[in-house]
Amino acid sequence: MALLNENEQRQVGDAITRIERDTDAEVVTVLARQADDYTYIPLLWAGLAALIVPGALAVIASWLSGLDSISAWYLLLVQWLVFIVLAVVFRLPSVLTRLIPRHVRFWRASNLARRQFLEQNLHHTEAGTGMLIFVSEAERYVEILVDRGISERLDDETWQSIVAAFTTQVRAGETLAGFLECIDSCGELLKTHVPATHERNELPNRLIVID
Repeated sequence: MALLNENEQRQVGDAITRIERDTDAEVVTVLARQADDYTYIPLLWAGLAALIVPGALAVIASWLSGLDSISAWYLLLVQWLVFIVLAVVFRLPSVLTRLIPRHVRFWRASNLARRQFLEQNLHHTEAGTGMLIFVSEAERYVEILVDRGISERLDDETWQSIVAAFTTQVRAGETLAGFLECIDSCGELLKTHVPATHERNELPNRLIVID
């Protein structure tokens, strides 16, 4: 999965600069490859399979051949092989994403979004007008977070349709187009409800990439 290149990142930064001319909002965009490495997920599934498979083999062998038991060493070997092979296979990105429950993926991505809101100092702007547009590609997750200066004028439901449209574009692999359209849509709302009162630029107008 390739994140946006330098030219595409520059386009996002230019879009932020353009809308901030008409609003006091300080917009920061963050794009993460994934919210977590989920190291424990492949090990968990591989461990469960390694516990189940040897027992299943023993039962099947007993049914088919009438054997009372299979060598304990054989079952142990099967257990080791199942765990090792599946632990590797389950680390493949295309497989891993299917093993992680949706609520876990979204919870991890949401946590990272909130950490980024704080790390980018969006809660320290002069008038509390910080806005974060956050995307985590692996989780297909988009979230918009705003500080009190914006939330007092625009409630959370305002951003739902914008987030939904952006999420659809991320799923389709159109992350750049999603960012540009999202920024423009937010800009129209911010221009009306949080208009520019004076010229300022407290935070960098660029896309922050977490690879």
